Parts: sequence; structure tokens; C-alpha cells
Amino acid sequence: MQRHQIVELLSINAHLSLGIEGLTARVLELESNQKKNSGNSSKPPSTDIGKVKKTQSLRSQSGKSRGGQPGHQGDTLKFSGTPDIIEVHDVTSCSSCGKDLTVVDRDNYQCRQVFDIPPIRIQVTEHRIASKVCPACHLLNTASFPSEVTQPVQYGKGIQKLAVYLSNYQLLPYRRTAELFEDLLGHRINEASLVAMNQRCSANLNGFIEELKGRLGEQPVLHADETGYYYGSKRNWLHVLTTEQHTLYMPHAKRGTEAMDEMGVLPDYKGRLIHDFWKPYNEYSCAHGLCNVHHLRDLTFCADVEKSDWAAQMKQFLLDLHQQVHQAKQANAKALTTKQLCYWQNQYEYLLKVGQQAHPPPEKQPGKRGATKKTKTQNMLQRFEQYKESILAFVHDFNVPFGNNLAEQAIRMMKVKQKISGCFRSEQGAIDFATIRSYIATIKKQGINVIDALELTVLGNPICLA
Repeated sequence: MQRHQIVELLSINAHLSLGIEGLTARVLELESNQKKNSGNSSKPPSTDIGKVKKTQSLRSQSGKSRGGQPGHQGDTLKFSGTPDIIEVHDVTSCSSCGKDLTVVDRDNYQCRQVFDIPPIRIQVTEHRIASKVCPACHLLNTASFPSEVTQPVQYGKGIQKLAVYLSNYQLLPYRRTAELFEDLLGHRINEASLVAMNQRCSANLNGFIEELKGRLGEQPVLHADETGYYYGSKRNWLHVLTTEQHTLYMPHAKRGTEAMDEMGVLPDYKGRLIHDFWKPYNEYSCAHGLCNVHHLRDLTFCADVEKSDWAAQMKQFLLDLHQQVHQAKQANAKALTTKQLCYWQNQYEYLLKVGQQAHPPPEKQPGKRGATKKTKTQNMLQRFEQYKESILAFVHDFNVPFGNNLAEQAIRMMKVKQKISGCFRSEQGAIDFATIRSYIATIKKQGINVIDALELTVLGNPICLA
């Protein structure tokens, strides 16, 4: 064999080796992705493929028995002291001898109460304004219609508030809302009328939304998240900012900082923002706190699929540290002691060293452009090295939660809506839904009756924030 042939074969062999390495890495990547489920990643349960094991809760057992605990106050139907209707079922004759007892005095009563709703029917109110001629100056005087009566024929505040409530809180699609009204009232409301009711209600809330943005900007801790939805066969995003007392939703075509800037809160926010590791959030100059519940799931994947002992140790570290902070809060402590902080900080640094030894950065492949691909475990290790302060924020400030549960709860209803109603018909429909839902979520958190609050909004006087 000629020398040039040997060189050519060696070159071909080198190329084949690189190709095999690339294919092997790709196979491992695909296998890892297939092993991701709702228990070891951020994927929702609906994306789990095939029959998977029951999701294992990340919470530790409390040791308590199931059901209500000793001292728990039950909640059951109780007798009313002011019944609306009293029906007396009298004794008219003796069950033994048949003697007439209608004029005999009653000895005693036994009472039972039935809680029910009266028959529902639509009520039509005709408003007539009178005209009178003044006998002194002969001027024709005409009365005025009530301010809320603006059309010759229209739906009243009762139907409007219920329609808005059903479509924006109970998440019924317009067709089913119309069917519900027809079944209850014997009167079918046109779907276009339901859309118009939502649009008017949303327009009446513009001032409330601006006030809500101002309140959110003043909060020491904010929770943020986003989720996808579809409009016109294109993926859009619903963004949320929330606290224990406030919730703001905003739909946008983008997922990143363009949408967050338009939301109008984060660019000037000075508090601490709690979020998952979606990098656009890190563009803002406020303090940050990363969701450690996400970290627990990711570390579970690293331990179970990539067989990383370091990931299992770091997961247990986070669980133990969370328990330590919880116990301190239960004891009404404002912070961990200096000794405790020193111990946990040293443990954290020790685990980082263990991880660095077990999972060193991958070596750069000669002749290969771009960054060298890392394993999930290597990426998690890098995150824990670079974002210590954000990961451990809940330890140093007890106002900072361990996870981002508030935002995840707030965003979950969009998935429920998609399952019930599907996508939005228009961009304006998504905006109206987000506006009204912001109002409903916020007033519920503040203990205000939703139906009463929607009635005020329909009338153009939404509730002001406390």
C-alpha cells in the first residue's frame, strides 16, 4: 500500500471517529431527554410519555396521620337562626283513634332545614322617563334614565357580572356560557354579546391595572413566571408578576425582556425577584432569588439518569437547609444564628469542591467550533457556583421563599383554560382576559367577594386597592 493511501485512510478514520463521537453524544442526549418527566424536570405531567412511575413528591413525610388533625375545626352545614321561609307540617288527626286534632294546641316542634336556591328566571325591567309641562313657564321637563341604562334594550348588571365571572374565573368558553344561561334562564345570550361584556369590563379596569403596577413595583419580593398559549396558530406568552396580595397578568408575542419591559414593572424594580433560571430575568438590576423547587427536580434527574452522587448530595443539602429555615421560622426567629450560617455555608462550599472533582468541565475538542457541550450535571454545578447568593437568598432573608410556588400557582390557570376553552380567538380577547383575571386574582387575595367586585366594575367603578 502506498504511503499517500495510508495517510488518506488515517484521515478518513479520524473523520469517522469524530462522527461516531458526535453520534454517540447525540444518542446520549436523546436518551436523557426521553428520561425527563414531570418528576425530575420542569416538564408538565401532560408531556410524560407512556406509563411512568407515580410522581414522587419532593416533600418529606410529616409523621402525621392522614385526614383532619386533633383540634381541627370541622366545616359542616349549620342551622340558620333566620330562616327565610317556615313551613309548619301540622298533625290533623290521631294516628291511633282517628280523632280530629286541628284545634288541639301543639306540644312541641322538631325542626329540619333545607338550604336551596329559589327558582331562577330572567327579569325584565322597563324604565320609563316622564315628561311634564311647567304650568308657570310652560317648559317641557323630562326625567333622566339611570346612568347604567344607555341602550333601548340591554342586559343588566346581574347578567353582565355573571357572564364575566363565568368566562374569566370559571374559564367557560363562550358557547358553554351561553348554554348555561339558556338552561338556567330559558334565554340564550348571543356569544358576541358575551365578548362585548368582557371588552367593556376590561376597559373599565385600565386605571386599576396602572395602580396595580405601581403597587407591585413597591413590593420587597416579587414572583415571576411565564407560560405559552396560542393565538392565530402562533405561540404567545402569558407573563405574571405576583405577591401574596397582588397578581398581574400580561399577554405578549415575546417571552423575553421585550415583553417584561412592556409590562412596566421590572425595569425600575429595586426589590428581589423570584424566578426560575430563565436568563432574561437576570438582565434586570434588582436582587434575584432562584426557585429551589426547580433545582430539586433538576438534581433528581442528574442523580437518577446521569448517576451523579454530587447531585444527590446537593439535593439532600437543600432539603435539610430548607427544614432548618422552616424550624427557625416556626420558633419565630428572624434569621439563622451566625454559627448555623457558617456551618451551612461551609457545607455548600464543600459540596461545590466535591462536584468540581467529580464533574470537571469538558475538554475542548480540537477543530470543533463553539462551546463544548456539557452534561446536565455540569450545567447545574456551574449554576450553583455562579449564583450562590440567589440560590441561598431564602437562608439570609426569611422574607424570601424557598421556591417560586406563588407564580407557578398563578400561571397554572392558563393551562386549565387551554384544556377547557382552547386558544384565544383574537389578540384583544387575550388582553381582556389577562386584565380581568388580574383584577379577580388580586381582589380574591384581599378577601373581597368576586361577584360584588365585578358588579362595581360593570358599573364603571372598580374597587381601589387597599
